[in-house]
Amino acid sequence: MKGGGAAGVATLGAAGVKVAQNVLTDTQAAILPLVPYLDTLRWVFIAVALIGIAVAI
Repeated sequence: MKGGGAAGVATLGAAGVKVAQNVLTDTQAAILPLVPYLDTLRWVFIAVALIGIAVAI
């Protein structure tokens, strides 16, 4: 029984990796145009987080 469970988990894990690869490929195509703006977006997210903390205080 233990071996069967491990085999099932391994099969699901392998399928999950394939799905993740497909999703990453699709996501990469969507993100590539944003690469020049990533540094700016990082600072915008930091600013939003700091504003959120200030509002919470």
